[in-house]
Amino acid sequence: MKKVVLLAGPGGTTDIVANYLAARVPELDVIVEDPPSRIRMATRRAARVGWPTVIGQVLFVTTALPLLRRWGRHRIDEIADQADLDDTPWVGARHVASVNAPDVVAMLRRADPALVVVNGTRIISAEVLDAVDCQFVNTHAGITPRYRGVHGGYWALAEGHPELVGTTVHLVDEGIDTGGVLARAAFRPAPDDSIATYPYLHLAAGLPLLATQVERVLGGQPLVPVTEEVPPGGTRLYLHPTLWQYFWCRLADGVR
Repeated sequence: MKKVVLLAGPGGTTDIVANYLAARVPELDVIVEDPPSRIRMATRRAARVGWPTVIGQVLFVTTALPLLRRWGRHRIDEIADQADLDDTPWVGARHVASVNAPDVVAMLRRADPALVVVNGTRIISAEVLDAVDCQFVNTHAGITPRYRGVHGGYWALAEGHPELVGTTVHLVDEGIDTGGVLARAAFRPAPDDSIATYPYLHLAAGLPLLATQVERVLGGQPLVPVTEEVPPGGTRLYLHPTLWQYFWCRLADGVR
C-alpha cells in the first residue's frame, strides 16, 4: 500500500503541493473540494466576532490582498524558483462539493492510501478521518499550537514574535490545527516580503518536512508527534486581519 491521497481546497498552493508530492510518491490521488459559500462563512463568523470585524476582513481580502499579490509577484516568483515550487495546474483531480461529502468517504476507501495529506480544506469530519486506516497530515502556515488558523507568520510578526514565524507539519484531528506536531521549521522573511508572499515562504519551509513524514510512512513507520507543553501565550485561532488592522500594523510597526 504505497498510494498517497491529497485532500485539498482549490487554489495555487494545492497545485504546488500536488506537484511536489507527485515527484516523490509512487502513486498520488488528488481530491479537491469546491470553495465553501462565502456568505455562509461570513454569517457564521459574524455570529462569533461581529459584523464590523467580518466586513473589515472581507475588505482586506477583496481589496488589499489582491493588490499585495500583484505588487509581490516578482518576489513570489523568486521564492518559487529558489524552492523549486511548481504551480503548474494539476490535471486529473477529482472534484467534490465538500471534503465531508459521502462520496469522499467512498473515494478514500477505494484508494486505501498509506497516508492522506491535507491542504487548505474546511474542518474534516470524524467520519472522513475514520474512513481509512491511515493518518492524515497537514502542512500549516504557522507555528502551532500558538498560531492556529490563517496567516500564522503574519500574526507572529504583528505581535512582535519574529522568532515564531514558521511552518508546522502536524497530524489532523477534528479541531482546527490542533493535531499532534510532527515537525517545525522557522524562517525569517525578507524586507520585501508581505502577507501576500508569506504563504510561499511557509511552503518552502514546510514541504521538505512533509516529504520526510511521507517517506517515513511509505517506509512502514508510524508518525509519532513530539511531546511538548503549550508554548508561552497559549493557543489561539487567528483569522484574516481587517483592512484597518493591516494598515495600522503596516504604518505603526512596519509589518507588511
